[in-house]
Amino acid sequence: MNKNNYAVIMAGGIGSRFWPMSKSTCPKQFLDILGTGETLIQQTFNRLSRVCPTKNILIVTNKNYRNLCLEQLPYLVEKNILCEPVMRNTAPCVAFAAFKIQSENPEANMIIAASDHVIIKEDEFVRVMNDCLEVSAKNDVLLTLGITPSRPEIGYGYIQFTDQDLVGHKEVRKVKTFTEKPNQELALQFIDSGDFLWNSGMFIWSAKSITLAYRKHLRDIYDLFEEGKAYYNTEKEVEYIDRVFPGCKNISIDYGIMEKSANVYVYPADLGWSDLGTWGSLYTQMDLDENNNAVQGDSVRLYGSANNIINVPKDKLVVLQGLNGYIVVENDGILLVCKKEDEQQIKQFVADIKH
Repeated sequence: MNKNNYAVIMAGGIGSRFWPMSKSTCPKQFLDILGTGETLIQQTFNRLSRVCPTKNILIVTNKNYRNLCLEQLPYLVEKNILCEPVMRNTAPCVAFAAFKIQSENPEANMIIAASDHVIIKEDEFVRVMNDCLEVSAKNDVLLTLGITPSRPEIGYGYIQFTDQDLVGHKEVRKVKTFTEKPNQELALQFIDSGDFLWNSGMFIWSAKSITLAYRKHLRDIYDLFEEGKAYYNTEKEVEYIDRVFPGCKNISIDYGIMEKSANVYVYPADLGWSDLGTWGSLYTQMDLDENNNAVQGDSVRLYGSANNIINVPKDKLVVLQGLNGYIVVENDGILLVCKKEDEQQIKQFVADIKH
């Protein structure tokens, strides 16, 4: 396995749209939300360990989740847990990891992945990632993984690609535009056009290419992490990060870097991918009964009910009658009943409860 290959797992989110299963004390990436026997972050780590040496896999997370990472990932190198003192979106998160990795290995190649995505076709994932790492090792490109769309999904971002490919790599296409979560009409147009892919939020690049991109497009963030070069992988790293990280701009890697760079390419792939951002996206990954209900719980009784997603403790007796198209979740004495079509409001419910 190539010693220059690194992977960065972004695991700092609180997963509020999966409330009440996901809470700030234990977000969804640390839950076995699919009932497979592995948490989402464990699945992600194990999948990436087929592409990168385990000693080269880093986790960027909130400092409150450090112990959860150590508990769930026994093969994780302790120094590879990068703790953010505050939430500042994905651009500072990736910069922290890139500068730390580059200080250790200037020839490093990096995969950036979320901790809470589902990929069913893991062998294909390994093949595609190895292809992408070869491309990024030899070319100054910012490569993103685009997922072949199977439906006009309005909850995902889209990438439009051109006919221009990367020299020597016909499958790698130049990116034309990024569009975040279109409406239904626009999503249908995207699917019909044939030149749009879902934005997976997975990236592949060399440490050199991405740090140069920060220097050009996010100079303030670049300067903060460049000044810390003497501290990475030393005892002074945590102190430095705790001091400067809160001063970082709150901005995503997509908006801050990808949408502004000229050397952005996409690799189209069919991986059986889902970002598991909502209960609705989980519904698409679950087995359904004859009435299209997705049920987790051993004592659920349904009468005249269809198209629901139900997640309750195994020992909880739940009887539902006449319910159609609802999310029903019970956890730690909290019960959520919400229309599937209104699931985007869950984030607001959580905010209201906190106040």
